[in-house]
Amino acid sequence: QRRVYRTTTHVPQELGQIMDSETFEKSRLYQLDKSTFSFWSGLYSEVEGTMILLCGGIPFLWNLSGQISGRAGFGPEYEIVQSLVFLLLATLFSAVTGLPWSLYNTFVIEEKHGFNQQTLGFFFKDAIKKFIVTQCILLPVTSLLLYIIKIGGDYFFIYAWLFTLVVSLVLVTIYADYIAPLFDKFIPLPEGELKQQIETMAKSIDFPLTKVYVVEGSKRSSHSNAYFYGFFKNKRIVLFDTLLEDYSALNKEPAEGEDGENEETKTKTKNKKQGCKNEEVLAVLGHELGHWKLGHTVKNIIISQMNSFLCFFLFAVLIGRKELFAAFGFYDTQPTLIGLMIIFQFIFSPYNEVLSFCLTVLSRRFEFQADAFAKELGKAKDLYSALIKLNKDNLGFPVSDWIFSMWHYSHPPLLERLQALKDAKQE
Repeated sequence: QRRVYRTTTHVPQELGQIMDSETFEKSRLYQLDKSTFSFWSGLYSEVEGTMILLCGGIPFLWNLSGQISGRAGFGPEYEIVQSLVFLLLATLFSAVTGLPWSLYNTFVIEEKHGFNQQTLGFFFKDAIKKFIVTQCILLPVTSLLLYIIKIGGDYFFIYAWLFTLVVSLVLVTIYADYIAPLFDKFIPLPEGELKQQIETMAKSIDFPLTKVYVVEGSKRSSHSNAYFYGFFKNKRIVLFDTLLEDYSALNKEPAEGEDGENEETKTKTKNKKQGCKNEEVLAVLGHELGHWKLGHTVKNIIISQMNSFLCFFLFAVLIGRKELFAAFGFYDTQPTLIGLMIIFQFIFSPYNEVLSFCLTVLSRRFEFQADAFAKELGKAKDLYSALIKLNKDNLGFPVSDWIFSMWHYSHPPLLERLQALKDAKQE
């Protein structure tokens, strides 16, 4: 794929009508920089993980956790307390070692290519807030999971699976209402033509829409997105302001006397408008609602939970194998949390790669089906132009190596999606 980025310096003939040479070159250089970053950050991650294993980092951190919890008055019999200290230290280590890479990605690569909208202060405040919120969720959930495994008897894997199912459903339910607003500002889409058209389209396919929000994604990045969430008869649609041509802060001129920067974010002047027109936004939403109407969301949840049950079942089979713990430096103890880490992170690694590929193939199929659904709604022409605009705004590179694309792309390449829409567009 890197060879494709390096050598494809001119717009291919089949792309001549949808991409100008300037945008093509910008996207090529952006994706080349991202690829280089991905290679080096991935290599570092592999080296770090290998050194932790070879140097006994996991048992060292477990023993350190035991010493800390012991000083707080919790002896070895309080395994769950020691596990939570271990988890806190491990996530803190991960956050610290990952910070330089995150800084480089945001303030060098994304900044260089015009996507970053954050200041350094906003970045660090955001990172600290994310860490705290993560711990507030992770530690209680983990402690309950470990307790269920301890008291669950021979069928603990069933109770553990049911617990994780409930937790995942609760988190999906509360995320957009209570967690996401901690990081981004959500405002109701103002009354007007766009909101009326969205409500009309939702009603035409019996989508139980209750609210439409606009999120200020431009505070962080000029990348755009849209999604829906909620269960049963309580669905909400969220649109990034960067998706909407009329609402994107990046399209607005700064007021007189402003330098375009405040204590949290900065606004960069762009020569060309970003975002989609109302008709194109409706086409994108038609695609997203197609995922709901065709049951893709439910199918993904079912697949995820079937996989989760299988993993817990195999965990129950393997957890008694002392040689697994010994291989990772635990000769005298077999902590449950360490067992979860060994089995889920290492033993299942090859299986997870195969599963990930299968889900990627399924995702591409779902994307074609959702495009076809939008086409049936009469949105083919607008979705066609919206896909081109979004690819341009996000500097997506439309040329890819077929093996790389097959393994990594959860969405079909742009040209394949446009070709599927082309006939209906012409009609």
